[in-house]
Amino acid sequence: MSKPIPDKAEVALEYPDKLYIGTFERSARFDAHVDQTGISLRLDRPGDAESRRSIRMHLHYALFAEVLGDLARTVSAMPPDDAAHREALRDGAKALFHALRAIPAHARASDRRERHNRARVGETDISGLSPDEEVGLLHIME
Repeated sequence: MSKPIPDKAEVALEYPDKLYIGTFERSARFDAHVDQTGISLRLDRPGDAESRRSIRMHLHYALFAEVLGDLARTVSAMPPDDAAHREALRDGAKALFHALRAIPAHARASDRRERHNRARVGETDISGLSPDEEVGLLHIME
């Protein structure tokens, strides 16, 4: 599902004998999502045949991770007083971090099945215990 572009994007595609340049502003829309192999980004500018533009990019995960690392290493070039842009980038990076840290529902179900199977053969997995629960278990075992 596409959303309105909140700011502006500029795209340049260079060939040895041609140069294509396009801008995507607030009247344009974008879609970004992950799939099995990487990150997909689509920018669409609606309009008549002369002004309509569309770009699609797909970056595999390893390349996108390198891009994020390079951004982190060069963020010091941003003006220190550019609080609005720094905050927007920080919020987006934080949302990506938390989403990546979360365990997907299908993985949680798989993990529950694995723990259940281990418990059936006499093994117990205590990795999911909180620190307080671990201390309580140690006291019980003493």
